[in-house]
This record gives sequence, C-alpha cells and structure tokens, in this order.
Amino acid sequence: MINKLNKLKPAVDKRALILIAGSIWICSGIMLLSFSYYWLRESKNISYWLIAGIAFILALLIHHFGFLKIVDKNLRRLLPAEEKKCIFSFMDWKSYLNVVVMAFLGIFVRHSSIPKIYLSVIYAAIGMALILSSVRYIRIFLCHLKKED
Repeated sequence: MINKLNKLKPAVDKRALILIAGSIWICSGIMLLSFSYYWLRESKNISYWLIAGIAFILALLIHHFGFLKIVDKNLRRLLPAEEKKCIFSFMDWKSYLNVVVMAFLGIFVRHSSIPKIYLSVIYAAIGMALILSSVRYIRIFLCHLKKED
C-alpha cells in the first residue's frame, strides 16, 4: 500500500525544486511590484523617482538582512538531497505557514484605510527584494545544469 502511495507522490530532483523556488519568488515579486505600480499610477502629485529610490534602498535591506537568510536555509536543505523529493518540498512547512500569514496580512492591509501611496513603497520594496533574492536560486540552478554537461 505504501509503495502505491509513493508512486503517486509528485517527486522531482533537487534542481527542479530549486528552479520552482526561484520561479515562485520571482512571480511573487512581480505580483507585488504590479500592485505597487497600479497604486502609484493612481496617485497624483508624487515624485515617482523618490518613491522608487526609497523602495530600492528598503529592498536592498530586506534582501540582505531577511530574504537571503531564508534562501540560504532552503538551499542548505535542498542541495544535499540525492533522491527525488516531493514537488512541494521546495519550502519547509514553517515557510508555508509564513506564506499563509503574509498572504492574509497582505489582504488585510490592502483593504485597510492605509493610503495606497505608503503601501506602494512597502510592496515595491518587498517585491524587488524577492526578485533580488531569487537570483541566488536561479544561479545555483544554472550552476547545477553546467555540472551536468
């Protein structure tokens, strides 16, 4: 019975898990940047370059002091794996809980009375930080592809 269940498990190798993780981080970053862009486009009398500059500085801080630690933790867990793992194991279960909390928090904040101009800075910063941090996943994925050749 267990063997039959294992055959149904969607298992992939570590390279696929690393690519999936990087792709999800990029897509999440793009989604947050699109929210930010939409809110900025609706705002009047603002300096887009000032907001972009502030968001970029915040993104560098979030990337360096926050997201890179998460990426490195995930890579330390994924890279030693020799056998195929479940496709959903590109993150550990605690990270899935964090994603759920962040999603609910994002929905709550988007529907709150906080001015969208302030949210656009936060969303742009987190979006850029996600994309910057995903570069490490993609770089490791490409390095593993080169090792195969």
